[in-house]
Amino acid sequence: MKITVVAATGGVGRHVLGQAIEAGHDVTAVVRNPAKLDREVRHVTADLGRPDAAALEAAVAGADAVLSGLGAAPGQEGVAWRGTQAIVDAMRAQGTRRIVAISAAPVAGVSAPGRPVPRHAPGEGPFMRYVLTPLLRASLRQEYADLARMEAVLAGSGLDWTVVRPPQLTDKPATHAYRTALGANLPRGLKISRADLAHAMLGMLTDQSTIKQYVAVAY
Repeated sequence: MKITVVAATGGVGRHVLGQAIEAGHDVTAVVRNPAKLDREVRHVTADLGRPDAAALEAAVAGADAVLSGLGAAPGQEGVAWRGTQAIVDAMRAQGTRRIVAISAAPVAGVSAPGRPVPRHAPGEGPFMRYVLTPLLRASLRQEYADLARMEAVLAGSGLDWTVVRPPQLTDKPATHAYRTALGANLPRGLKISRADLAHAMLGMLTDQSTIKQYVAVAY
């Protein structure tokens, strides 16, 4: 496939980029600082905090799919949803339809403009529902609000979107022994490695059951 990887030098993006290249895909990397790329690859320089429409359209032109590792960042209010809106606009302009993007498990219960959500995410056990998730939402309120709005942007985009909701990310090696769930968080799903998350995202590109779905991924 011809794939555009957004935030390709980030914690998850670099794994997506590497695995996509190793799998033989034709890859374009979207990066803010090309000096951080650790391999030769076609790339487009773009700062998603200040999106450049022309650069993003060039990045997604002719792509079969976009894989976005763009996340919320402390001190950069709205970077996830605004950057994702710019990606969506570029995809619409170029006729690219498939996008898989990263969110986070606790966002399943966070509201966003025009998107009412249940008080508790389906699939959460008592510890996650009443202890861990509320603590995370309190400590990362701004970041999760940004991701919730990003999810709303994708849900209203008209594209073939998938939102991936992982729990805590680690730097451990890939095992390919993770679980997934559509439209619900995973009971006792507390961690996943960035390498395995990247593997799951690549697999979802061609999995029709994940289109217009929120997908939990965890061990």
